[in-house]
Amino acid sequence: MQVEVNEEKSRTVDLDCGESFGFLGFDFRRLRSIKRQVWRAHYTPKLKKRTALLRKLKEVFRRYQSQPVDRVVQLINPVLRGWVNYFAVGHSSECFSFIQDWVEKKVRRHLERSRNRRGFGWKTWSRRWLYDELKLFNGYRVRRRPSTKAAPA
Repeated sequence: MQVEVNEEKSRTVDLDCGESFGFLGFDFRRLRSIKRQVWRAHYTPKLKKRTALLRKLKEVFRRYQSQPVDRVVQLINPVLRGWVNYFAVGHSSECFSFIQDWVEKKVRRHLERSRNRRGFGWKTWSRRWLYDELKLFNGYRVRRRPSTKAAPA
């Protein structure tokens, strides 16, 4: 099997100089770890992918404005679950917290508008109520790989 490199699409990146590259929806760069001061690969979801997710969720909220919030939550949960499962590797926690806050705000706004009120209902609905009663997706966890150690011979 012969593999040919496409010169137009391929490029070399010097991570030592602070350059980064995108691959499979992730943005790869080299950063120094805080604890051990060791250089490590740092990969986060690309901003373009996060924006695409928010645009898709925004369209669901817009299209189902007149529907009950339970129906909207049923529609957005599979989208969130799939996106989070794909990007759950790497250093995605900052991106996940942004998305979680954004979704909570949109759900609160939907609840307030359905009652012909202004605001977000910060005092009316707690975070626990959103996740326990409405069954809003709450699996924003980054999966860490256990460090591999050589087995003794």
